[in-house]
Amino acid sequence: MNNVILKYILFNFIKSLLVVVLIIFCFGLILNLFEEIEFFKNLNVNIFKPLLLTSLFVPSLVLKLLPFIIFFSSMWFIIKIKENNDFLILKIYGFSNLKIFLILALTSFLIGCLVITVVNPITSSMVKYYEITKSQYARDIDHLVTFNKNGLWIKEPIKDGNRIISAVNIEGSAIKNATIFEFDKEQKLKKKIFSKSIDVSKKNWVLTDVKIFISSDGIFEKKQFKQLEIISIYDLDKITNLFSNSDTISFLDLSMNYQALLNKGYNEEFLNQNFHTMLSLPFLLLLMTSVAAILTMYSNKKGENLKFIIIGLISCVIIYYLKDLLIALGKTDRIPIILSIWAPVLALSFFTLIGVLQINEK
Repeated sequence: MNNVILKYILFNFIKSLLVVVLIIFCFGLILNLFEEIEFFKNLNVNIFKPLLLTSLFVPSLVLKLLPFIIFFSSMWFIIKIKENNDFLILKIYGFSNLKIFLILALTSFLIGCLVITVVNPITSSMVKYYEITKSQYARDIDHLVTFNKNGLWIKEPIKDGNRIISAVNIEGSAIKNATIFEFDKEQKLKKKIFSKSIDVSKKNWVLTDVKIFISSDGIFEKKQFKQLEIISIYDLDKITNLFSNSDTISFLDLSMNYQALLNKGYNEEFLNQNFHTMLSLPFLLLLMTSVAAILTMYSNKKGENLKFIIIGLISCVIIYYLKDLLIALGKTDRIPIILSIWAPVLALSFFTLIGVLQINEK
C-alpha cells in the first residue's frame, strides 16, 4: 500500500510541475515570438524562422524560472490534495506532514540534479545555435561581438565605413592571430590588417608584428610594422561581458572544460559564478519546495488557499530580489561572489529547519 501511495504522490506532484512548466513555456513562446518577429520584420524570412528561434530560446528561460515554477507547483499540489481530502487519507495511512515534506523535497532535489546534468547541456546547445543563427541576420547592426568555434568575431563602426575583427582566441588581455578587415560605406574592402597579438586592455589597441594591405585602385599595397595603434569602441572588459553568455555554457562544460574555457578568454569570476549558480540549483529547488510545503501545511483549514497564494507570491518576490541584491554585492566585491550565490540557500535552509519543526507538530 505504501508503494501505491508513494507512486500517487510522485505522479501527481510531477504532473503539477509539468503543467506549470507548460504554462510558463507557452507564455514565454508568445512573448518572445513578438520580439523575434520584430527583429525579422525587414528581412526576407518566413514565419517559421522566428518560431524556430523562439522555441530554441524559451527552454533556457524556463530553466531560469525553475525555482519559482517548482515553488508554485508544490503549493498547487498540496492545496489540491487538501481540497479533495486526499491529504487526510494520506495521514490515515501513516504519511505524516514530515514524510510528505521529505518526499516532495527529495524529488525536487533529484529533478535539479537531472536538470543540470541532462537538460542544461541540451538548452545550452540550443541557445548557442540561437545566437549563431541570429547573428547571421544581424548585418544591419553597427556593432556585434560573438564567440564561437571559429574564434572571436567583432564588428564595429568606423569613420566612413565599418571594421570586422576575427581572432583565434583571447589570452589574458590580448587577442591572438587577429585579422582586421576595414570596409568603406559601399562595403568595399579598403584595408586588411594581420597581427600576431593585439593588446585590448584599453580602447587604444596596440598591435604587434603587423602586416597591412591597403587597397589602391584594386591593388593591395603591403606595409609592415613592429607595432601599431588603432582606436576601437571596445576594450577587454566590454568584449568579455558581451560574449560571456551564461546560457551557452553548460554545467558539464564548466565541470570538465573549465581550464579550456579560461584559455578561450572567459573571465574566471564569470565561470565561477555560473558554476556555483548551477551547482546550487538542486539545493534551491529542494528549499523552494520546502518553503511551499511549510506554508501550505502549516494550517489544515481549506479556506485559507488565497492567503497561501498571496504569501507565496510575496515570498517569491522577496527571494528574487534578495538573490539579485546579493549577486550585485558579489559582482562589486562587497562580498565574495560564491557567498553571494549560496547565501539565499543558507537563509532558506535556516527558515526550512524552523518550519519543519512547526509542521511536524501539526
